Amino acid sequence: MTIVSASGAPAAVGPYSHAVRTGGLLFCSGQVALDPETDTFVGGDVAAQTRRVFDNVRAVLAEAGVGLGDVVKTTVYLQTMDDFQAMNAVYAEAFGSHRPARSTVAVVGLPVGARVEIEVIAEVG
Repeated sequence: MTIVSASGAPAAVGPYSHAVRTGGLLFCSGQVALDPETDTFVGGDVAAQTRRVFDNVRAVLAEAGVGLGDVVKTTVYLQTMDDFQAMNAVYAEAFGSHRPARSTVAVVGLPVGARVEIEVIAEVG
């Protein structure tokens, strides 16, 4: 197991890693809309938050030498399913024609008051 720590992503706010590489897969921890340079939450609507989340996800993937095209599975956590369409539009922009498997779940709350959190699993090597 290899720990991945990405300088371009927000610092972990707990006892976890940005990602773990094992057996040809990269398991990335969920990302919320934190600015890695200021460690502050990027508020705004769910579309703006989702864009920042994908910036963070890309940084973690890049540290491991992969990109969004290598993602095989995502899990999206939304504070409310009312935000699904706006999140989904940004998600579709980010992935283009690539279509990883996905689960989308509504949750009671997310860290720092976020409206969206996304975790990914990518193929590496």
